[in-house]
Amino acid sequence: MKLKLFILTLFISTLAFSQTKGTITGVLTDKDSNNETLPFANVLLKGTQINGTTDIDGKYALNAPAGNYIIQYSFIGYESIEVPVTVKSGETITLSKALGSSSYKLDDVVITTTVNKQKETALLMDQKNAVEIKQSIGSQELSRKGVSDVATAVTKTSGITKQEGSGNIFVRGLGDRYNSTTMNGLPIPSNDPEKKNLNLEIFSTDIVEYISIDKVYSGNIYGDFAGGNVDIISKDYKGKGFLKIDIGSKVNTNAIAEDNFKLQKGFDGFGFTKKSIPNNPLTQFNYSSLQMKDYTPIASSFGISGGKSFDVGSEGKLSFFATASFNNDFSAKSNGTAKASVNGNGIANKNFDNYSELKYETNTTGMANIGYKINNNNKVSFNSLYINTSTQSKEEYSGYIVDIANDGNGLIRRFNYEKNSLWINQILGESKIGDRSKLNWGVSYNIIDGSMPDRVQNIFRKEATGYQLSSISAPDNHRYFQKLKEDELAGNASYDYKFNKNEDGDYNGKITVGYNGRIKSRGFQATQFNIKATSGNTNTIVDPNNLDLFYNQDNFNNGNFSIATFRGNSQVYNALDPQTYGGDQTIHAAFANTEYKFNKLTAVLGLRGEQISQKVSWYTQLGGTGNDKLEKTAFLPSLIMKYELNDKQNLRLGLSKTYTLPQFKERALFVYEEVLQVKVGNPFLYESDDYNLDLKWEMFPKSDELISVTAFGKYILNPMNEVTISSSSNDISYINTGDYGYVAGAEVEYRKQLFDFDSNNAKKLSAGINASYLYSNQELNAEKVNSETNYQVDFTNSKSKFTGASDLLLNADLTLFNEWNNRNSNLTTTVAYTYFSDRVNAIGTSNKGDLVDKAFGSLDFIAKSKLTEKLGLGLVAKNLLNPAINRVQANATGDVNVLSYKKGATISLSLNYQF
Repeated sequence: MKLKLFILTLFISTLAFSQTKGTITGVLTDKDSNNETLPFANVLLKGTQINGTTDIDGKYALNAPAGNYIIQYSFIGYESIEVPVTVKSGETITLSKALGSSSYKLDDVVITTTVNKQKETALLMDQKNAVEIKQSIGSQELSRKGVSDVATAVTKTSGITKQEGSGNIFVRGLGDRYNSTTMNGLPIPSNDPEKKNLNLEIFSTDIVEYISIDKVYSGNIYGDFAGGNVDIISKDYKGKGFLKIDIGSKVNTNAIAEDNFKLQKGFDGFGFTKKSIPNNPLTQFNYSSLQMKDYTPIASSFGISGGKSFDVGSEGKLSFFATASFNNDFSAKSNGTAKASVNGNGIANKNFDNYSELKYETNTTGMANIGYKINNNNKVSFNSLYINTSTQSKEEYSGYIVDIANDGNGLIRRFNYEKNSLWINQILGESKIGDRSKLNWGVSYNIIDGSMPDRVQNIFRKEATGYQLSSISAPDNHRYFQKLKEDELAGNASYDYKFNKNEDGDYNGKITVGYNGRIKSRGFQATQFNIKATSGNTNTIVDPNNLDLFYNQDNFNNGNFSIATFRGNSQVYNALDPQTYGGDQTIHAAFANTEYKFNKLTAVLGLRGEQISQKVSWYTQLGGTGNDKLEKTAFLPSLIMKYELNDKQNLRLGLSKTYTLPQFKERALFVYEEVLQVKVGNPFLYESDDYNLDLKWEMFPKSDELISVTAFGKYILNPMNEVTISSSSNDISYINTGDYGYVAGAEVEYRKQLFDFDSNNAKKLSAGINASYLYSNQELNAEKVNSETNYQVDFTNSKSKFTGASDLLLNADLTLFNEWNNRNSNLTTTVAYTYFSDRVNAIGTSNKGDLVDKAFGSLDFIAKSKLTEKLGLGLVAKNLLNPAINRVQANATGDVNVLSYKKGATISLSLNYQF
């Protein structure tokens, strides 16, 4: 009886106490995103400890004692709103508001009226709710980490590194051939004849809304996949009109320290110089001058962007966004050494104790986006992106060259100019059909136009009286002209249908059927003019800095040197026929995915069928005229499962089968000569089949925090590698090196807000770290190679790691955010560190060890500030540690350093103004 009386008294007391409080509830929306709900926003009663965050549907609820308050709504990157409110005992007040970014912005990269998916919290929410296993990085995080291009951006996610000196990425230790690149879900071509993927460095983050990285295969992705797919989502503007101007400057410590930063004359500073083979190139000397020009190695940049939206009718909206920019860059490799053709005893045929490279690069980017929201159910958009890049460089190698400069008195100089233009055009559409169905479609037409006009190489031997041009081999001194043209038509279409509606009004199931198609064609041609001193003129003393005194029309008329291609001199009828190869590739695919939610378990079962045809033809001095065809029909099952342990934790599983195709250049009998190596194609190369497994646990403690652990494994049949084949010049070719290979590893990622110095999120310290450990192994089978191809190999080892595979990858960053002046001013400072351990560059043969890129780390400092409502300032310092970049040949007698240099630190300053 006493117990019952006690419980009744407690209940009455609790009820009386609760009625002294009231409730404030409501929904927050994003007015810049068509009033979509805004999850993870902050709600605070100022001057109290009463606060909360909106849930996934933008809803919030606060309980407070009766009284008068100021309620504050805030979200990073949006203007805060403060509203007076009176709370009465026992009453519920509904207060819903819309937040917008208006003139507020976090930093100089995130444009005003920023949409959700540029923000770290929104992308984490998307990652949490998605069934697929994916990672994304938005423009807010890119700016905070001082990232200016897509290649560097993706390396800020776990398990991904970038190859030094290029924009090529490695995903979980798997290089270019195992990865793919898309933009808005549609494929984009490569600007490099040797690569499958476009150099991601040419994509400025100014055009990016966010970047999605899929490391787990699903049926809507092309099956040529084993490492990952990088999908670049272009900016889609929503909001009020704006206009922004950016200017900047940059210096590299190595470049600025050069006493004479000299490059070849005759090229404009904007990267649009066009050169072609001169008239009568075998009977007259009409080639451009080899004089050099001094540069002041201080880089600059300029950009302008703007956008505006217009209401059309009661539901429609027409949005425009455009951006144009130009930037250049000076860099230098210093304190360098290099070796080539090193045998198993560590003896090199080329041993350079002084290696250097000066480089000038440009990037001109223009993008326009037009989006038309017809009504709430239909939307169509058009994207057009043009990027022109150029690279002008001078490489010099001084030292020992067997049979040419046996006393270590040799000099190789190579001038190079590369120009590439990419034009991407896309039309994308989305239509909702009732509450059950949705149709997504897209069409793209892309063009790559690349050229390497008039590459120049000269080899000298220094004697007591001066420099002499080498005349041992005709190609020692040459002029080289290369052209690449590729176009691709691609289309996507998918139809979603939801089924099995539950009592809450949601659908448990969804079926997606779709089609993907791409038709790609490539044409490539190159001509090399070998210029050799004739008998009696081989000892002529020349000035390396003024070769025009020797290479001119008078000396050619006098017979002091001759000109011939690999096909012959002017007496050979087809001497001017270029070395060519062409490629045509067609892929047609159909897929069906079934998604079903079983309470806390959601599963997606997919099946994709692809018909692949790849044709390659060539006309070269090595293989004459030839062609080859690869055809494949692939059936690719996949299974993705997500189990919601609770509202903050997920457990995920991914299983799939995929394949890996060889590239055009790898299968064409075409020879490409670099200073330190020669590469030749292999018509007998064929595809690999890949089996993939992923298991992931993830936890989202707060809206901007993440903890995740992933285990993964891949089993690859008939893996492809770059291998030195048995030949007179130790050429490198592309080979199916064994029957199998496998990769296994683990990734961890942790994002944490360490300190929140006030309740308004105006000052906080956060940190992020991701790391991955990788184990790879593959069979090396010389008998297989010798029986399947016309090439002979002699592997040094019977097993090897995969090329590009680092055992350990690490990214870490620490960020302090400080805001003042009623949120009109802020400062974000970040320290970021990246590290990768040793990785195999090429597999060793003939008792020579593997070529290994040695481990190094890079430290960056980034400071971005909004000084006033309209003015922003940025300072970025990269590669502050300036480590030596080393490549060794790991022989049994010890490591031989075959390449070493330093890049120097780069300091950049940027300024932007918002109208």
